[in-house]
Amino acid sequence: MTAIIILIFVLGYLAITLEHPLKVDKTVPALLMAAIMWALLAIGFHNGWFNLIDGHENVFNFLSNKEHAEEGFHNLLLHHLGKTAEILIFLIGAMTIVEIVDLHQGFDIIKNWIKAKSKKKLLWIMVIIAFLLSAIIDNLTATIVLITLLRKLVKDRNTRLWFAGLIVIAANAGGAWSPIGDVTTTMLWIGKRVSAAHLVERLIIPSTAAAIVPTFIATLLPVFKGNINVDIKDDERKHKLLSSKKMLFLGLGMIIFVPVFKTITHLPPYIGMMLGLGVVWLVSEFIHPEEDFSEERKHLYSAHKALSRIEMSSILFFLGILMSVAALESLVYGTISTGEQVGTLRYLAEVLNDVIPSQNVVVLLLGVLSAIIDNVPLVAASMGMYTAPMDAEVWHLVAFSAGTGGSMLIIGSAAGVAAMGMEKIDFIWYLKKITWLAAIGFVVGYVLLLFMESL
Repeated sequence: MTAIIILIFVLGYLAITLEHPLKVDKTVPALLMAAIMWALLAIGFHNGWFNLIDGHENVFNFLSNKEHAEEGFHNLLLHHLGKTAEILIFLIGAMTIVEIVDLHQGFDIIKNWIKAKSKKKLLWIMVIIAFLLSAIIDNLTATIVLITLLRKLVKDRNTRLWFAGLIVIAANAGGAWSPIGDVTTTMLWIGKRVSAAHLVERLIIPSTAAAIVPTFIATLLPVFKGNINVDIKDDERKHKLLSSKKMLFLGLGMIIFVPVFKTITHLPPYIGMMLGLGVVWLVSEFIHPEEDFSEERKHLYSAHKALSRIEMSSILFFLGILMSVAALESLVYGTISTGEQVGTLRYLAEVLNDVIPSQNVVVLLLGVLSAIIDNVPLVAASMGMYTAPMDAEVWHLVAFSAGTGGSMLIIGSAAGVAAMGMEKIDFIWYLKKITWLAAIGFVVGYVLLLFMESL
């Protein structure tokens, strides 16, 4: 049964990567994979074929203590659903704020600020903004904001996909050096594995290299030669709104306020995003976008319209992927050298640790694996594998690997999944065009970090 569950994950993952040849939306295999894996987990667990493990390393065996094990199973499922829901609510909140700002033509203000017509110059501007913005408002939200802006600037879809790929690389690199820039760095920070000051000091240069090197190589490619074709007529047809600046600054301000809210209250980020959405929604109800604004035109700028523009398929895809990984994480695969039973992902990490003597190589491979498997359980596994003190070399390597390694595949990071959903980026296209750029940046940054740690 264990082998069947792992096989379901492999087949589901394969179906997602072959979305276009199979002509099946990636959301379908993601949802089927999650539901089938959890169904098999429930059947196997209740028949005593295998044990399950929760996030606190508690192992449940149904045959030894039915009542306790049954309660443990339900709590385990609710725990993973809760963790997934946190990300989904955050994502829905961020996307809704972005759509409300877009309805009020807020991003046209930024579009007007960016005067670059050269593709190379525009690429550098977008990459720098993505790198800095992701460190402040996290890589996921930064990607959503910038791809929305990109749609205003680049009309040709093929060119826009290249820009989106480089934005994902830059956003993930920017999130890696900030304690609030990525969920994995936040985990290490809250778990007292790294301090904010040391994380920034050690990772800012390698992370910058991971963003700059792929961008420089990309500027040499034919796709970034020449200028952007701007649709002037489209701009002339649009009448300017009174609310554009106010909604832009309010929307971005509320998103930037999320990490501040988290620092003050110690509540999860999605609570802050709910507060931000509530404020933006409230203002959008009373603001007058036009000179002669009437009640009949209110629906054109309402949050209800913004919600209708969110692609729920990408949200459901995220749900399927995260719950599938949670199923693998919960399935006890075997026993490690210390005698304790561990989940499938932790077992994989321990096997790598035993087979490969060099800790630096193991962490490098964890970065590569984070492109295939969600980086959250991998970081959780590494936190269980190593007992190094705060700000030890290994934690900085883990933070960099997990943060930037996911850029090598489009579904290897939250930013990538968001870009995939918003721009319908094909997995195989990303693999052919962007993966090698992300891999070069990742390796250069990792070697640079090793050199800095050795000094």
